[in-house]
Amino acid sequence: MVKVGLTGGIGAGKSEVSRLLASYGAVVVDADKIAREVVEPGTPGLAAVVEEFGSDVLAPDGTLDRPKLGRIVFSDPGKLKALNAIVHPLVGARSAELEASAGPDAVVVHDVPLLTENGLAPLYDLVVVVDAAQQTQLDRLVRLRGMAEEEATSRMEAQATREQRLAVADLVIDNDGPLDALEPQVRAVWKRLRSD
Repeated sequence: MVKVGLTGGIGAGKSEVSRLLASYGAVVVDADKIAREVVEPGTPGLAAVVEEFGSDVLAPDGTLDRPKLGRIVFSDPGKLKALNAIVHPLVGARSAELEASAGPDAVVVHDVPLLTENGLAPLYDLVVVVDAAQQTQLDRLVRLRGMAEEEATSRMEAQATREQRLAVADLVIDNDGPLDALEPQVRAVWKRLRSD
């Protein structure tokens, strides 16, 4: 088994790289997806979030109001730290379960947005960073995701810097250009991962 940590700043295109790797045969363990699962209604994770932040973070249907919680935590480092202390151990446990269920010859790609911030690089055989300039990230967040520029900027600033991510990279995928320039790079990374 080859364990790969895949990361990149918000809006850098990590999700597209993850999708491509999955299409080639990688087993993808998506930390963002798991982070949503561990705070679904009825879970201990959601109960802990409500205990920490109050019932105002719930939508009328009882689900977590993620945009509202995001506005709270991304403007306050202490609150972000409190949320991470609840969610990260739950995500780690579920990720370990999914990795354990992959075959011995699998390439397991852990899609981890906060890999750099949480010092997780040593957990992987290789770290792949999807890189894009800050202006590219900001443009994608505003234009494609419909975020207000101020919200996009605060989310970017809450993450590791581009330089910090590149410092932990074994392989870098440049996603500053158009989508059709991405696929050949991801295919080359996949070949490298299959040969390790």
